[in-house]
Amino acid sequence: NLVILDRIENSTAIAELRAINPKVTVTFYPYDVTVTVAETTKLLKTIFDKLKTVDLLINGAGILDDYQIERTIAVNFAGTVNTTTAIMSFWDKRKGGPGGVIANICSVTGFNSIYQVPVYSASKAAALSFTNSLARLAPITGVTAYSINPGITKTTLVQKFNSWLDVEPRVAELLLEHPTQTTLQCAQNFVKAIEANKNGAIWKLDLGRLDAIEWTK
Repeated sequence: NLVILDRIENSTAIAELRAINPKVTVTFYPYDVTVTVAETTKLLKTIFDKLKTVDLLINGAGILDDYQIERTIAVNFAGTVNTTTAIMSFWDKRKGGPGGVIANICSVTGFNSIYQVPVYSASKAAALSFTNSLARLAPITGVTAYSINPGITKTTLVQKFNSWLDVEPRVAELLLEHPTQTTLQCAQNFVKAIEANKNGAIWKLDLGRLDAIEWTK
């Protein structure tokens, strides 16, 4: 089973996923990561009641626009925290849960900021730090975690975006002058990271490579 939670339903993408493997049931639920933990918990209960078992949560919501300071923090960081907090009600072994795995999509900007978008970079650094803490809490909660940190990837996210206080009006154009990777390359390495399932791993997905980053403890 694959469950997609998003603000907008992309019927074409869902149909493509179903075609890849007809044996997998793909289900969509509308969801905004900025809602309260209570609302998220209510939605997750519906999903757990239906599926009984959920093995992996991928937190992948994100925006890149340093004009929108509060929303950037709400989506990129607080949304990850809230969704993770909500699923703990079902996974935490202290509550009789079976445990689970969390893969948080962060960014290489979490440890190497794009200084023209400091709000975005800081939100990803916060998500990365949160993920590292989750991993170290695994002996207590039974929930393991690792981060996925893509480099510059050719998506709509980086085609046009705003720098903080307009410090660099050409920031998107300048960013794309750097070497990039395709979405396929990024996705293939994402799958490898999921298969590795290494608690506490900080995976760097850049230029078609998958590398583990060492973090000072």
